[in-house]
Amino acid sequence: MTAEISRKTCRSKTPSGQPNPIDIHVGNRIRLRRTLLGLSQEKLASLLGLTFQQIQKYEKGLNRVGASRLWDISKVLEAPISFFYEDMDQDVANQSPRTFNVETNLSFNEDNTEFNSDPMLRAETIELVKAYYKIPNRKAAKYLFELMVALSKTTTETETENKTE
Repeated sequence: MTAEISRKTCRSKTPSGQPNPIDIHVGNRIRLRRTLLGLSQEKLASLLGLTFQQIQKYEKGLNRVGASRLWDISKVLEAPISFFYEDMDQDVANQSPRTFNVETNLSFNEDNTEFNSDPMLRAETIELVKAYYKIPNRKAAKYLFELMVALSKTTTETETENKTE
């Protein structure tokens, strides 16, 4: 029984006892989508039949989101399940619970700066997305989107060329 309990603990936490980075990523994406829709934690909790404290725990990655709960969250937040895994850094993806065992010695950044560097967690990103969806002329919004994508590609190509010179 003890081995079973410790195995379960290893799946939801890192060997150092920290929340699994994948759970943190999923929680951050839940918070992002909730914020973009203008929902409070209380409102989301109410729609899901949970307490706002449970939503807080999901969003911080302290509690794992089960498959059926993620399904409900995706329906309430009107996002495909894949949304919650998008833009995951490869280092985070490589920290799947299946890779943890007693001998694994992973070091995690104590202040979680690698998680906070995600542009999807920045206030300006949320503001930008909200402003984009407030543009009443959807054709103009599409052109603006295409312009931003083109500019980002040009910037990336220029940076790559400068590095090779």
